[in-house]
Amino acid sequence: MSKFFLNYLDELEAEAIYVLREVWAQFQNPVILFSGGKDSIVVTHLAKKAFYPSKIPFSLMHIDTGHNFPETIEFRDNLIKSFGVQLIVGSVQNSIDEGRVAEESGKNATRNSLQITTLLDSIEEHQIDCAIGGGRRDEEKARAKERFFSHRDDFGQWDPKNQRPELWYLFNGKHFQGEHFRVFPISNWTEMDVWNYIKRENIQIPSLYFAHKREVIWRNDSWIPVSEHITLHEKEKVETHKVRFRTLGDITITGGIESEADTLEKIVYEVAAIRQTERGNRSDDKRSETAMEDRKKHGYF
Repeated sequence: MSKFFLNYLDELEAEAIYVLREVWAQFQNPVILFSGGKDSIVVTHLAKKAFYPSKIPFSLMHIDTGHNFPETIEFRDNLIKSFGVQLIVGSVQNSIDEGRVAEESGKNATRNSLQITTLLDSIEEHQIDCAIGGGRRDEEKARAKERFFSHRDDFGQWDPKNQRPELWYLFNGKHFQGEHFRVFPISNWTEMDVWNYIKRENIQIPSLYFAHKREVIWRNDSWIPVSEHITLHEKEKVETHKVRFRTLGDITITGGIESEADTLEKIVYEVAAIRQTERGNRSDDKRSETAMEDRKKHGYF
């Protein structure tokens, strides 16, 4: 009698789809946190497969810093039209204009941490009880502490020492009014898993992930793209290099790497050989040893 064996990508896919279906079963108003990056794109693709032939039952929520790559916004809008889902946009610029947060200044100023207030305000405004993210445990040591179902208190804060056990894939999504959960369906995936899955499923991704010539400056040990949001400082000069981005975020702090990987096949080979961490070119993570965990405790993604 023949037996059917799942390969590792099938197993990861099945696990993520199970988590997404559990979200739909346990929560009243969940959303997918969509940044336009590869991980949130994969989560959205998995949601499409999880509920096919029906449409994705979740809205997508994007917290817009106002300092995004133009390519990311264009990709986001095209995907929304293609999938026929609702998009909720939380604007960091509106939070600044309303006095909810203060714009940073200085050479390494970024709006990245300002997203926390905008995100929590958007969750409260739209009465979101679950926000599905593309975080993975291999990305960063703080994210390695996350469970699949990650509880947030009524202030939107995360206590890594007070999370619920998840034995035998039993998830407890019960919460009091005002509290919510963050859920991470691809927690067990690695960067390589994501790229192999994108390649296998032929998932469309922003052109930023492929090597291309771009004007950049060398700052914080990485190539920061030149944009209207960047102020050049003494001794910094604009150069043109062939770069690609391993992770996407605020354009002011997302560094590129020099690369010739302009196809999915080449990206897979490059990731297999590279030794630097995926977020090693994110200058916001270099502010302190616990930069990510500090942000997450206050409500970050």
